Amino acid sequence: MSIHKSKVLLIAAGLLIGVSGCTDTFVAPKSTASEENVFEDPDSYMSFLAKVYAGLVTTGQQGPAGQPDILSIDEGFSQYLRGWWQLNTMPTEEAHIRWGDIGLPELNTMTWAASNGFVEALFARIYFQVGMANEFLRQTSDEKLNERGQQDLKPMIQGLRAEARFLRALSYWHAIDLWGDVPLVDEDFPIGAEPPDQAEREVVYDFIVQELLDVRDLLPAPGGAEYGRADQGALAMLLAKVYMNAEVYGRGAQYGPALQELARILNVYDLDDDYQELFLADNHTSPEIIFPVPSDGQNTRTWGGMTYLVHAAVGGSMDPGAYGIDGGWWGLRVRREFVNLFPGIDGPDKRAIFYTDGHTIDIFAGAGGEFQDGYAAPKYSNITSSGATGSNLTFPDNDFPMFRLGDAYLMYAECVLRGGGGSTATAVGYINALRMRAYGNTSGNITESDLTLQFILDERARELWWEGHRRTDLVRFNQFSANGIWAWKGNVADGQTVPSFLDLYPIPSNQLISNPKLTQNEGY
Repeated sequence: MSIHKSKVLLIAAGLLIGVSGCTDTFVAPKSTASEENVFEDPDSYMSFLAKVYAGLVTTGQQGPAGQPDILSIDEGFSQYLRGWWQLNTMPTEEAHIRWGDIGLPELNTMTWAASNGFVEALFARIYFQVGMANEFLRQTSDEKLNERGQQDLKPMIQGLRAEARFLRALSYWHAIDLWGDVPLVDEDFPIGAEPPDQAEREVVYDFIVQELLDVRDLLPAPGGAEYGRADQGALAMLLAKVYMNAEVYGRGAQYGPALQELARILNVYDLDDDYQELFLADNHTSPEIIFPVPSDGQNTRTWGGMTYLVHAAVGGSMDPGAYGIDGGWWGLRVRREFVNLFPGIDGPDKRAIFYTDGHTIDIFAGAGGEFQDGYAAPKYSNITSSGATGSNLTFPDNDFPMFRLGDAYLMYAECVLRGGGGSTATAVGYINALRMRAYGNTSGNITESDLTLQFILDERARELWWEGHRRTDLVRFNQFSANGIWAWKGNVADGQTVPSFLDLYPIPSNQLISNPKLTQNEGY
C-alpha cells in the first residue's frame, strides 16, 4: 500500500470513515454500506488503513472539496495539516498572515477565544481522525475476523492495527499539546453512547506512551516501512517528542527516555546534502525524512496542507511559475524577530529563504495590510531538485516533513543540556553537521561553550521553521506567553507578553455545547 505518488484508496462508506456534524465529534457514523459487503474483499482492510493515513491530508471523499468528512465546515480551512500548522506557527514570530478570514487575525495576535473557527476545526478534525482509527481497530478485532471467516488474515492485520494505533497516538499527542485535558476515546468506547469524559492531560500522556511501547515490535524496523507509513523510526521520534515535553504535560522530566528513543534512529537516517531539497516537490527522495505527510498533485488534492503552504507564501512581485504554481495567494510572511535570528538576509546561512524585493521587514497591521509588509518566505516550492515543475500547478507534490533527522539532532543536544545523558561533544557534532550544511563550510560551527539552551531554541527556529514545531518549543522553553515578545503578539505592533493561560487553546464552544462533561480551560 503505497501512500506516496499513488492513488490513495478511499472507501466511500460511512461505516469506515463516517460523516459527522462538526458540533459533535463523537456521534455515531452514518452509512449506506455494511461491514458484510465492505469487508468481503481482504484488500478493504488495506484501503481502510490508507484512508486513516490520508486523513492527515484529504478532507473528504472527492477532493479537493466535495463529499466532506465533516459537515458544516469549510474543507480547506479544516484540513488536518493546515490546522495543526496554523495553531503551532501563526501565533509565533515565524509567521503572520495578512488575510482577515474569521479566526486568522486572532491567531496572528494571540487574542483567540473559544469560538475561533480554526480552533474548532482542528479539534473536530483530530477527533475525526481518532474516530477513524478506532473504527479500524473495531473492524479488525479477532472476534470480527472470526465472524467473517478471515482468520488467515490475522498476521497481516496485526501490523495494520499497530499502524492505526500509531496514528491515533499521533493525534492524541497533538490534542494534549494544544488543549491539555481532552476526551480519551478508544475502540472500546461504544458508538452512540453518552459523550465521553474529559481525561486529565497526564492520563492521555500515559495512554500515548503505553500505546507506542505496546506496538513498537509490531512495526517494521527504523527505515524499513514503505514510504509514508509508520515504522519503528517514526514511533521512536513520536515517543521522543512526547517525552521531551513531559514536564509541560505534567509527568516530570523525561529527557533520559527521550534520548534513548533518539538513539534508535540517529544512525539509521542521513542528512540531506541540500537543505532546500527537503522542501521541494521530489522531497520523497530525501534520506533525512523519518515520517512524512505525503501529498500528490494528482491523487491527494486539498485546499489545505501543502497547497496552502506553497501558494500562501507567494505574492507581490514574486513569479508564481518560479515556485511551480499557477498563482500566489498573497498571505504568509515572517516577522522581524524571526528574520533577526539569522546573520543577515543575504548572509551565509542558506536556511534564510526570504524574498525581500519590494518588501519591508516590518508588518504594519495585525490583520489585513499589504503582502509586501514583512518578508515573504517561499520555503516550500512545487519545483523538483532538478528544476522541473510538479505534476500539477495548483496542487503541489511536496510532502510535509513531520519528523526528520535534523530535528532529532537538535533534540539530542537539548536532552544533553537538560541532564538526559549523552555526550556534549556528540551534541556539538550534530549541531555543526546542520550548520555546515547551512553555511556550506565550517564558518558557522560552534564549540561546547556556545551550546546553551537559548542557542538550541534559536537554532531550532533557524533549522525547523514552518515545520510546525515553534509553539510547542516556545512553551517548553517558557517563552511563548508570559515571556518572549514579537511583533503583534498581544495585538500590539511591537508586541507584549500575554497571560500564561494562552499556552493552551480553549476547548471549542461547540464542543462544550455538545458535551456537557467538558470543562473549559482556565482563563477562557
